Amino acid sequence: MRRSRTVALTAAAAAAVLVVTGCSSSSKSGDASSSSTSGGGGGANAATKNIVNASDKKGGTVTFEMKGTPDSLDPGNTYYAYIYNFSRLYARPLTTFNPAAGEEGNKLVPDLAESMGQPSADGLTWTYKIRKGLKYDDGTPITSKDVKYAVERSNFAPDVNSNGPTYFHDLLVDNDTPYAGPYKDKAGGLNSIETPDDTTIVFHLKHPFADFDYLVSAPQTAPVPQAKDTGADYVKHIVSSGSFKFESYEDGKQAVLVPNTNWDASTDPIRKQLPEKILLKMNIDQATIDKDLLAGNAQVDLVGGGVDPQTQAQILQNPKLKASTDNAYGGRLVYLAINSKVAPFDNVDCRKAVQFAIDKVSVQTAEGGPIRGQIANTVLPPDIPGHQDFNQYETKDNKGDEAKAKDALKACGKDSINTVISARTERATEVAAATSIQAALKKVGINAEIQQYPQGKYLTDSAGAPQFTQDHNIGLMMMQWGADWPTGYGFLQQIVDGRAIKPSGNSNLSQLDDPAVNKMIDDAAVNPDKAAREKIYGDIDKKVMDQAVIVPLTYFKVFLYRPDNATNIASTPAFSGEYDYLNIGTTK
Repeated sequence: MRRSRTVALTAAAAAAVLVVTGCSSSSKSGDASSSSTSGGGGGANAATKNIVNASDKKGGTVTFEMKGTPDSLDPGNTYYAYIYNFSRLYARPLTTFNPAAGEEGNKLVPDLAESMGQPSADGLTWTYKIRKGLKYDDGTPITSKDVKYAVERSNFAPDVNSNGPTYFHDLLVDNDTPYAGPYKDKAGGLNSIETPDDTTIVFHLKHPFADFDYLVSAPQTAPVPQAKDTGADYVKHIVSSGSFKFESYEDGKQAVLVPNTNWDASTDPIRKQLPEKILLKMNIDQATIDKDLLAGNAQVDLVGGGVDPQTQAQILQNPKLKASTDNAYGGRLVYLAINSKVAPFDNVDCRKAVQFAIDKVSVQTAEGGPIRGQIANTVLPPDIPGHQDFNQYETKDNKGDEAKAKDALKACGKDSINTVISARTERATEVAAATSIQAALKKVGINAEIQQYPQGKYLTDSAGAPQFTQDHNIGLMMMQWGADWPTGYGFLQQIVDGRAIKPSGNSNLSQLDDPAVNKMIDDAAVNPDKAAREKIYGDIDKKVMDQAVIVPLTYFKVFLYRPDNATNIASTPAFSGEYDYLNIGTTK
């Protein structure tokens, strides 16, 4: 869901070689590199290359606004890129991405940890040392045991924290007896995570995993003191390890963050702690967000999906406004997931009928035109390593082929289909794209009712809850995905690996569970050769498209507006083309 291409991929490849050949890796500096900076507005796309309005000015209120509500601000219970990004203000993972523009922002740097991880010769253990002298906002010390607990609560308590991915659960060596999670097993813990002292944490894996430094950049490794964890209610009183802490939180309304006085800049080379207050306003209409950005009354659209079509037209017609915009890819795919467990889409020919029927040009127009994305034919976007150009369901000018769609429907034994398309209420362009798809499908006999659901619960309660989709005949689901980290594994695993399917918070919306695909994912994860890994990811893409469970629509591009009074603005592919939220300040 999260990331895109990176110059740091070389490091991952090198790690893979070290893991398999038994060499040891060297420590990396804790200092983050930064891209060159520019003052003033910078011009169109300036923040995709440099930090715009670079400043160390303290004070003022930075206002974030968002459509709807987040899945959760709890760092261990979230799976949206914008919360991964925002949570770094109050939650420090072991590693993170460099707060810089363009490819520099795709580089991994140590955060809570002193350096990148140290893999063992056989690749089955990864060791991290956390920085000394770290404290929570209440002044108590942060220890490696808190990092261990954070992983346990986020990956082994799906009945309480169901939103996030399950990589750790799948990668860590099993206990002698199944671990029930920290809420049910209060006396035990995972044997596969060791904390020999307060600054050391050791992860024991089932098999070598070259991307592990990327994995620990997830907020699931941000420390949580067990004594302060209140389960599902932890979101109301999150303990901060970052440069800001929560002053107040009102569910569905707003959150207010203020400087964490126990944060020590000497232990944190990447954060600046500039504003005197950070205000997050929820459930704001997109048109209102856009007006507030243009007026400088808000600095950031938290969701980072870009301005709405009306505002986009207004900006493109005004050279002064356009000079304060950034239009970038972020390793994202907009697609339609076809539910292989809801009849008749359990038949591949019925799925192929959908593939051929859709007019992708119409979908692209509904999303805002070429400025919002290139028409897609593959699961892997062009800026993810392993991408290969191919088109298994080619139609003339990408406008659909009614004859091929009807032939596929006939091969499926159907004259018509009645189904449901799900989409997120707050995402007007997603609903517009679903409406375009609905019209195209109707021409070939597929009657699809559009049902809208809140984005904050889309993956927990509706599209990402397999039983719910069964009960409500949801055969088609609108979805957008960015890589969890910038490799083929980081993009593909959670959306096509059958072992990633879960009853709530599921991202494999198609419910594809192909043993061949699962094995290819495993083979790539341990392959020491970068080129060989990337070929496997391309082959996985083709295998998934053979199954016809995903209809690629567009390789998404964001179109963001940056107010003149916002400082330290950098568009980062590490967070799907959003601005990096870590050091944004204001001159207001």
